[in-house]
Amino acid sequence: MTSLRISLGYELEVRGRSREVERRAFANVMDQVERADRLGYDTAWFVEHHFTRGFSHSSAPDLVLAGLSQRTERIRLGLGVVLLPFQSPIRTAERVATLDVISGGRVEFGTGRGASPLEYQAFQRPFEQSRRLWEESLEAVLAIWNADGRPVTRSADHFEIPDVSVYPRPVQEPHPPVWVASTSLDGYLAAADQGHHLLGMTMLKGLDEVAADIAAYKERLAERGFDPATRRIALMIPWHVAPTRDEAVETAADAVLWYLRRQINLVAPPGYTDARHATHRVLGQQAVAMPPEEAMAVLRDETMVVIDDVAGSRKAVERIEAAGATDLILQVQVGGLAHDRVCAAMELFMREVAR
Repeated sequence: MTSLRISLGYELEVRGRSREVERRAFANVMDQVERADRLGYDTAWFVEHHFTRGFSHSSAPDLVLAGLSQRTERIRLGLGVVLLPFQSPIRTAERVATLDVISGGRVEFGTGRGASPLEYQAFQRPFEQSRRLWEESLEAVLAIWNADGRPVTRSADHFEIPDVSVYPRPVQEPHPPVWVASTSLDGYLAAADQGHHLLGMTMLKGLDEVAADIAAYKERLAERGFDPATRRIALMIPWHVAPTRDEAVETAADAVLWYLRRQINLVAPPGYTDARHATHRVLGQQAVAMPPEEAMAVLRDETMVVIDDVAGSRKAVERIEAAGATDLILQVQVGGLAHDRVCAAMELFMREVAR
């Protein structure tokens, strides 16, 4: 039995253009999380993306999680992540606290600065200042919660908190667990400097490089006086398990490659050359330029995706544990996979891989 906590991660892809396809995608995801609640998954994580047609229609994850909070009993509800630079810290603190209240204290508060220049342009924020904007906003949100209803004052270039008391307060004291999402070593170290939990993925760099970054994160935690054993490290990976490897590949390979191409083209557009996202360019070349079978071979060998039978999935879980992760976030609903196949994979994983 694995020691990893097993969760689900959702981009809320919509593979089709009709309103009915979009509606059905949301309905299927809600049903899957209800099932996950019964099956024993730890957390359901929902991303926040904007303007990414097909790839992710999860522009209001807090609303989806609010709905799920009333349809589930024990599964935790992960904001993975709130893009902090795009709204006032007051609104972030209010909405996340409200979700924590109505869910009975089940929120995991993932934070990030976002990777899409288009989002920054639309929300009128300077992309080159994204890290500073994220840091200022997160500090302000935590100050609001730690104030426990007392007035808070903050001033920054893109927000003001004018000596106001912010309600409601979260159920979890002093606030929900704080996670930082990153795909870079700099981001891992920034999370460690503040003692926050870490949300990562292997899709951009491969498991070996991510393992080295995790080791550096733990070392920095210790340097800053935090016990690494008390911090959680989650890796999100597209994953499909089936009774045989051939069945897994036949079912999921096309969907995963479709998802990958949408991510590259929409989150990191072809003309975007920011050095901090060079790994997006590498992965884009692998996923788009290579023939499908070669692309899948690279992605699977690097544990960027897992498409396998039970035995192969168990080996992948062992590699992820050895890399230093404490949590595994499965992207089982990926690339428009059929709902029944997703549910079958969810059940098979918990029945024969995790246990």
